[in-house]
Amino acid sequence: MYKNILLPYDFGNSFDNVPKELDKLTSDDEKSIITIFNIITENEMSSDVKFNGKRFNEIVEEKTEQLKPFTDELDKLNLNYEIRFEVGRVIPQLLKEINAHDYDMIVMSNKRSKRDIKHVLGHVTHKIAKRVNTPVMIVK
Repeated sequence: MYKNILLPYDFGNSFDNVPKELDKLTSDDEKSIITIFNIITENEMSSDVKFNGKRFNEIVEEKTEQLKPFTDELDKLNLNYEIRFEVGRVIPQLLKEINAHDYDMIVMSNKRSKRDIKHVLGHVTHKIAKRVNTPVMIVK
């Protein structure tokens, strides 16, 4: 069904329901690819370098290891994926990624910072869904 899916991954969100939705979206198509995309914020990068002496590659290795339970679920479903990391501000980097590639669908997990009925979507989810022409699926 969908050949090229972007999954902006936020380590603060729950992605428990996402693998089965990705499985439905790809319809067992071996040519489908899911891009798991995480943005390392400049603050996180500078604090890790300053206080922990870490460099970009070390942070990527740690985050890839943290992703393992999620990617194991994707492996069980035989889904094709790639993992990519960038450094920068979240919304501009996501928009840059979306505009630079021809994604068929963006799948996002929703997190609200407060349980406020007024704001159903989290800040990043709202901004991305509002500003892109690519279909966005928000998984609760």
